[in-house]
Amino acid sequence: MTILPAKNLLASESSPYLRQHAHNPVHWRPWSAEALAEAKATQRPILLSVGYAACHWCHVMAHESFEDEQVAAVMNRLFVNIKVDREERPDVDQIYMAALTAMGEQGGWPLTMFLTPDAKPFWGGTYFPKEPRYGRPGFIQIMEAIGQTWLEKRADLEAGSEALSDHISQRLAGTNIHSNLDARLLPAFADAIYSSLDMERGGLRGGPKFPNAPFMEALWMNGVRNGHDDHAAAVAFSLQCMLSGGIYDHVGGGLCRYSTDAEWMVPHFEKMLYDNAQLIALGSAVYARTGGPAFKRAIEETIAWLQREMMAEGGGFASSLDADSEGEEGRFYLWTREEIETALDDDADRFLVHYALARPDGWEGEPILYLRDEPRELARDELAGLKSRLLQARARRVRPGRDDKVLTDWNGLMISALANASRVFDRSDWLELATSAYDSIVASARDGR
Repeated sequence: MTILPAKNLLASESSPYLRQHAHNPVHWRPWSAEALAEAKATQRPILLSVGYAACHWCHVMAHESFEDEQVAAVMNRLFVNIKVDREERPDVDQIYMAALTAMGEQGGWPLTMFLTPDAKPFWGGTYFPKEPRYGRPGFIQIMEAIGQTWLEKRADLEAGSEALSDHISQRLAGTNIHSNLDARLLPAFADAIYSSLDMERGGLRGGPKFPNAPFMEALWMNGVRNGHDDHAAAVAFSLQCMLSGGIYDHVGGGLCRYSTDAEWMVPHFEKMLYDNAQLIALGSAVYARTGGPAFKRAIEETIAWLQREMMAEGGGFASSLDADSEGEEGRFYLWTREEIETALDDDADRFLVHYALARPDGWEGEPILYLRDEPRELARDELAGLKSRLLQARARRVRPGRDDKVLTDWNGLMISALANASRVFDRSDWLELATSAYDSIVASARDGR
């Protein structure tokens, strides 16, 4: 299990996530040769925390634990603490996320892993509260128990870490075995996906629900290429459900990363560039075949959001927007009826004929806006004007933080999606947007950045 060390990323201007933690009382180290050497010299285990700038629970754990003097004292006493931005070091994230899932745990971020001094994992999890709750033990309890176990049963931990590391190395190892593509693979794969669909709410059964664009694209491709109309219809239905639920930003455009429930209603409010690139790509394909106005509206609104909020210096696109603002998840996106009435005056009722506010079970914030009735053509024009007024009102709120990293792979997804959407909708301005981003990425590569 080999990972190349990196430069000191805590001092890197390219990572807002790491800058957020640079002044914690925790003695954070970057993933570097120096940090690994310190762990070997002191023979202390490593506490590795992996996250990213828009991750809600990363911020929660940072506020509850990493900014707390009591927690930091335990961390600094027992461990060499290493902080990693998963978008800067996907190689590190991939290895230790694979280790966590091999332990039988559900993956996610923040990824919290405990490693031997030679960086081999022996235990881990995701978010841990400072005090015991949510059915999880408290973080201080966990660290003290691990510290004690390290002193008393180190040989056992190291033996387990060796076996786990060997398993992960084999799992992630490349292969030189060549396999031929078989035309029968796509229908079989699509059938497996189709059997897992939620036929009442779209997407895969159960919650949380992710847009899961690769699965939707495979279904769509099989539907179009091989005449499986039921597969294509399931994709259109799933996309329609997403675009009606709270996971979609009905005022400003753009899809949140996932919903915590099975109804697409309660989102984790962070917005990721790659999710929205895939929304534009899939939505364009579905619109080209069905002509559904909901898909057109969502693509137009999402590209408008991209231009308004995600343009980075030089023409590329920023990575993500945080879920939180003013210390509250989703605060920027949530509305009360009174706020809508203040923004729209006498027009509020016309807006709320088609849109509604919900407080689903377990949701403690302000109501979540969703679409309950697809508007007819004349109403769509009127609603666009009302949304513009709501957008102006929302612009006066405190905005979520933005991760300004321009990632080549995510920009590539968006550039491709915009170029294709420009063809489907005959929008030369979208092609210009894609071209500008492409030129920015190429120029960065030439500059060696």
